[in-house]
Amino acid sequence: MAKTPAVETVWVVAVPVATVWTAPDSPRDCDEAGLSSVSSMPEWLNKLDHKQKLALCDDNLVQSQLLYGEEVIVEDMKDGWARIIIPHQASKKDARGYPGYIPERQLSALADSKWQGNGMLVVHDKQTMLLDEKRQPFLELSYLTSLPVIQEEGVLIKVRTPHGEGYVSAESVTVYPSGEAVPKGSGAAIIESAETFLDLPYFWGGMSAYGFDCSGFAYALHKAHGYIIPRDATDQVTKGVEVPIDQKQPGDLLFFAYDQGQGRVHHVGFYYGDGKMLHSPNIGKSIEIIELKDTIYEKELCAVRRYWEEAEEAG
Repeated sequence: MAKTPAVETVWVVAVPVATVWTAPDSPRDCDEAGLSSVSSMPEWLNKLDHKQKLALCDDNLVQSQLLYGEEVIVEDMKDGWARIIIPHQASKKDARGYPGYIPERQLSALADSKWQGNGMLVVHDKQTMLLDEKRQPFLELSYLTSLPVIQEEGVLIKVRTPHGEGYVSAESVTVYPSGEAVPKGSGAAIIESAETFLDLPYFWGGMSAYGFDCSGFAYALHKAHGYIIPRDATDQVTKGVEVPIDQKQPGDLLFFAYDQGQGRVHHVGFYYGDGKMLHSPNIGKSIEIIELKDTIYEKELCAVRRYWEEAEEAG
């Protein structure tokens, strides 16, 4: 009797934004809104004061974030927590991808065959509503959320989700043949997209349109234009194409290090052009465009890296 083929299982994020914690005991009482099975970033952010947001960084509580439908490798499940690896967020912390912990309730295990589609959609609005099978509001999705497409139905697109089938407005997304088929954009295109997030408050570990940290902002805007780069600034500075500081162009990443550029890299931003930088600065501030001249950043600038590619000339 022939053996039944083994069913491949994929683990996917089942909340709009899942925060990746350093350890299971990292969350505090004030973080409860970010730990539930319907985790709400707006609700959580509204409950955190400046000191509590600062502690996410200073006390090394948070590592990164994931969006609804993103795949992870689950290494272990214990006491309601999953130890995971994020394969698409490269990191020196683990050769397989970014490591960390998220609540088990924020993941769904699906048969691989149930996570296929006729292409993939990517949310290009800052937020959009996912409708359930009855076309009723279900979850608010962040910018860059990606889901398998079942079929396009006029103003709505039917998709697979960690909770079954659903619908998303066609106006708020872009459909591609696959997740790898996102066209590669120019540095100028990256900057144009980044400008739409001006005044968005910084959030440590942030990887969503509810708040980015500096390297999360660099990662997300590159991903939006077809480039998957490392997650953290200390890894981003070692990859890409090295660019002489005096030859930087809009869309290039600027890196800053302590000890007037001689120490450890601690920040990254986009070169905006005309001596300016577009970046997500730090806790308590928002995404902004600033002049580099006569600032601490001018003294700490240590490297420039380019991940975007020049468009091929027609001919």
